[in-house]
Amino acid sequence: MEQTKKKYALKTTIFLFATPIIGVIGTGALLFTRGIPLNTWLVYLFMTAATGLAITGGYHRLFSHRAYKASLPVKLFYILFGAAAFQQSVIEWSSDHRIHHRFVDKEEDPYAITKGFWYAHILWLFENRDHRTPVNVNDLYEDKWVKFQDDHYYKIAIFMGFIFPTLLCALWGDALGGLLLAGSFRIAVNHHMTFFINSLAHYKGDQPFSDKHTAKDNWLIALFTFGEGYHNFHHEFQADYRNGIRWFDYDPTKWLINTFAFFGLASDRKTISEEQILRKKMIMDEKALREKLESKSETLSQGFEERLEALRNSVQETQAKLITLKAVKEEVGKKAVKEAKSDFKVALNTWKRFVSGDLAPV
Repeated sequence: MEQTKKKYALKTTIFLFATPIIGVIGTGALLFTRGIPLNTWLVYLFMTAATGLAITGGYHRLFSHRAYKASLPVKLFYILFGAAAFQQSVIEWSSDHRIHHRFVDKEEDPYAITKGFWYAHILWLFENRDHRTPVNVNDLYEDKWVKFQDDHYYKIAIFMGFIFPTLLCALWGDALGGLLLAGSFRIAVNHHMTFFINSLAHYKGDQPFSDKHTAKDNWLIALFTFGEGYHNFHHEFQADYRNGIRWFDYDPTKWLINTFAFFGLASDRKTISEEQILRKKMIMDEKALREKLESKSETLSQGFEERLEALRNSVQETQAKLITLKAVKEEVGKKAVKEAKSDFKVALNTWKRFVSGDLAPV
């Protein structure tokens, strides 16, 4: 008789349970017995930021999606501090993530939200998995530094994740604080910051660009994940190095990449065209309006359809004109560009009022 009981990854399961327990109890004990020096808290904050950004900017946007190019110092930063996050090597992490994007919400998705919130969040990691050489990351195997990290992952992870912060804090006599707070507790925090992208960002939020997958935009999640919370945008435009595309979107990972680029340490930042992004947004706006009117059993008249098409064309035409004039601004002058920008703004605002219901015919 075949055994159908699932086999679990015992070492991974123990580690995922042990790090938060040891980190929370150990840190709490230090706080109530002797306190924790400010310097140790600063190391904790540094390690949290460095390892978190190494995952978002490195493992995710650089290695998994090839959304930009980075110099060797930047890559080494990602490789070393990414290992300290204890989320496996660049190669294994990227392989899982590329499969996730290819088969999102399907059975093949390693952390499909369709299998349940907690499965997507953490339970998928408890299962034994096939660790054969991934075939979807051949490009990463060609990078000798990425390959080196994969070959020596556990040595690098243990040193960078536990020994490094312990040695730093030992400089002021708080090695134990470094081990417990900047080591175990910080790793648990890093884990769940990443896990929330797999779970909560596919569960709660808005879908301004597509509803063909479960990914959601959620600004609150972005606050805890270095900008990764704009997940609906990311799944629709995964080649873009940004997640938060508006100037006020909280996306520290984008800002870090831009800072590297300013100093010549990053290049070839890929972005999706404004036309493509707006087109997707308008499709979802129109769909939401139609569903709203149909839910009220309102008949969509010929006049409604004509008005909708006219407004859609107006937005697209004024946007195309603006982009064209921006490209030849020196030839046409600032005044022409300013007028085109004003025309586009008027057309877009009129569209927004229409799809919100303010101008829609009854």
